[in-house]
Amino acid sequence: MRLLAALLLFASPGLAQDRIPSHCIAVAAGEPSVVPVALEEGLEPDSVLIRYIDHASFAIVTPDGTVAVTDYTGYLGTADLVPDVVTMNNAHSTHWTAAPDPRIPHVLPGWGEGTAAADHRLDLGSMLVRNVTTDTRGPFGEGARRDGNSIFIFEAGGLCIGHLGHLHQIPSDEQYAAIGRLDVVMVPVDGGYTMRLQDMAGVVKRLRSSVVIPMHWFSRGSLDGFLAEMAAEFTVVETGGAQIALSLDDLPSAPTVMVLEPAYID
Repeated sequence: MRLLAALLLFASPGLAQDRIPSHCIAVAAGEPSVVPVALEEGLEPDSVLIRYIDHASFAIVTPDGTVAVTDYTGYLGTADLVPDVVTMNNAHSTHWTAAPDPRIPHVLPGWGEGTAAADHRLDLGSMLVRNVTTDTRGPFGEGARRDGNSIFIFEAGGLCIGHLGHLHQIPSDEQYAAIGRLDVVMVPVDGGYTMRLQDMAGVVKRLRSSVVIPMHWFSRGSLDGFLAEMAAEFTVVETGGAQIALSLDDLPSAPTVMVLEPAYID
């Protein structure tokens, strides 16, 4: 009940804010630490909460109550939470739903209609949501579908938060440039359904995000394999929890992999 009350508080409408253009090419500064917090404790004005829900789904919450959910499948838990925006990728049923909650005002598919690529740039005041498309393979590894996946970027609280979705390809130089700076990145580490662990680790190392959050792991084996790939260049922190609160001034001084444990919002 405390968690539900906190979520309902977050869902209250916030004041409209003027936006500036995408700032994610800028360089982050500061050398503090990242501290896990409980969702019901609330957020500092300049913080963003990231809650790992399940598989590839995360809730991203700003202090004014704006809530985004990545790779939305239609179920977040027993709490009646209605996000302001959800993103979806259609590589598998665990990344999208054909019947999203009709109360959600913004549903952003990561794939386009026909030959057109998905092209999103949604300004919610305290959060800007945009995408960069990448190609996907067929469901059984066959062929390729152009622009079948979207890397969604959430700009909030001065942070640039990227979700790689169901990434099947190493991004091109042009795609890296379109992504820009990512302070935080959620990365699939299954080792096969998306990309080999070595290739995925290479993508993450090039992005050089301050905080890396593994997702899309089906066993501890693939997660541990990814952590081993990253350990030489990244600090690894097992948080033991489902959520963290971050701000631009609290990013770690050394690139850090933060392992979250998924938990539905109940």
